[in-house]
Amino acid sequence: MVAPRALGVLLLLLLAPGEGDSTSSYEKPRNVCQGFIGMNQYEDFDLNRTAGCFSKCTRSQEELCHLGNLQRYWLNFETYLVERSQTDTMNTSFLTALVKSINTSVSEDLYFSLTPSQIPKQVTKDEYQHADRVRLPKSLFGSLKSGGPMVRLGIIILDVGLGNVFKGSLLSREDGSSVLNNRMVGLTLGHINVTELAEPLEITFSHQYQPPNMNLSCEFWDAKKGSSGDWSSKGCSTEVGVHRTVCRCDHLTFFALLLRPILDEAAVKALIHISQAGCGASMIFLAFTIVLYAVLRFSRQRFKSEDAPKIHVSLSISLFLLNLAFFINVGRGLKGSNATCWARGAVFHYFLLCAFTWMSLEAFHLYLLVIKVFNTYFGHYFLKLSLVGWVLPALIVIGTGIANSYGPYSIRDEKNVTTLKLCWFHEKTALYVTVHGYFLVVFLFGAVILSLVSWKIFTLSSATAGKEKGQHWKGVLTLLGLSCLVGLPWGLALLTSLAPFTAYVFALFTSLQGVFIFCWFIVLYCPGQSNVTASSGTARVDHAHTVSHE
Repeated sequence: MVAPRALGVLLLLLLAPGEGDSTSSYEKPRNVCQGFIGMNQYEDFDLNRTAGCFSKCTRSQEELCHLGNLQRYWLNFETYLVERSQTDTMNTSFLTALVKSINTSVSEDLYFSLTPSQIPKQVTKDEYQHADRVRLPKSLFGSLKSGGPMVRLGIIILDVGLGNVFKGSLLSREDGSSVLNNRMVGLTLGHINVTELAEPLEITFSHQYQPPNMNLSCEFWDAKKGSSGDWSSKGCSTEVGVHRTVCRCDHLTFFALLLRPILDEAAVKALIHISQAGCGASMIFLAFTIVLYAVLRFSRQRFKSEDAPKIHVSLSISLFLLNLAFFINVGRGLKGSNATCWARGAVFHYFLLCAFTWMSLEAFHLYLLVIKVFNTYFGHYFLKLSLVGWVLPALIVIGTGIANSYGPYSIRDEKNVTTLKLCWFHEKTALYVTVHGYFLVVFLFGAVILSLVSWKIFTLSSATAGKEKGQHWKGVLTLLGLSCLVGLPWGLALLTSLAPFTAYVFALFTSLQGVFIFCWFIVLYCPGQSNVTASSGTARVDHAHTVSHE
């Protein structure tokens, strides 16, 4: 009797789900992460098993997951909560949700908190109490009056984990891209499609800091993009703050704040190697420039009184010391005491400012040579330039040091692993003012002067076009040399956020600036005077009135 009874139990287990339906909800794929195609099962058992795919669907097991099905599952669940669920709140380890009926005649904007691990709730307008929140404009609900006096609003906070679900093509774990805190915020009115809002909604995401090599951007999940959906920023704007970022979008769906590296770990290492190789070559040629000037000063009497070579050599010295400080700073990392790190950051800052200052002095001297033209008497001219070139940066560094702005500086990847350590700034305001702001002034000044010089050179070459062949080429080469003196290649720093390629170009050109200066010095001062004067109008003026009055 045991065998027939066991057989009967087995038959009951096989027949119980069917009741004549061979496609019941219990016939599911053995691997739940392939998704339930055409089904919307949202019981606790199904939700928890599907949420497990957030961590299971990694790149090493991607063939076992159907990302498109999984992503549609959660998008449909958002609608299910609003239109068919009997519950108004949910609180699980991976999802919190609020469903609320809203009067379409509301008289003011609505605010809801988005505090992590807490169920969203309606709050008053309070900027500081709720760092994470959403603001829905009253005009949104006013535009729905024709559909009835009430609408059902669903707000979902979904933890998507570290896997590949809701990552798309923009987020690659290899380059450090990620969703901030792995959280997505879903806003829905069920099947009511809300797009092109006259007044955008606002979602505020809080964060402790913005990593120095990361870019924050507000994105929404576009289910129609690609084969299984992807992130998009269409209709959204991003307002990045120190501790919070505000996203403004003109539609309802799932939103997130994406962190994408301006430079990933591999790029940082590659740029360091390029910079070190370039700085090494630059230091060698800068040393050649300094030695050549010393030889010419003792062999040619006019070098003792001319100011242009002195300015070129002063720039060469500042760049040589800057490259040396760079090698020491990057090579030693954060070794040593806090005081030593503070000193290394200050020294590196000082020589960087010296280099910028001497570039601007090159531009000023160029203005006197080419634009003003007529001899102008300056008592102790080079001495005054030296005071500006070496003392002004020192005063800035002293002020920055008093504000205690120097310290450890790190760039980290998505796993919080440090990819670069050096002693630099730990206070961003001082960095922006004394480095970024200072450089911007120097760059703009040099660009204006070089533009005027370009006009002067090509005007002169046009006037003598019939007398000398190749005058335009000489003018172009002259401008390339002058652009290195006034530091225009450093302007590529303004473009590094547009594409990774510009970062490599910037590292190459700035680290090789010393090589270009040496070539310029050779062309300008080593040939005979007749060759120099024939080379360019700038060189001719350069030798005409750069006598120091000391």
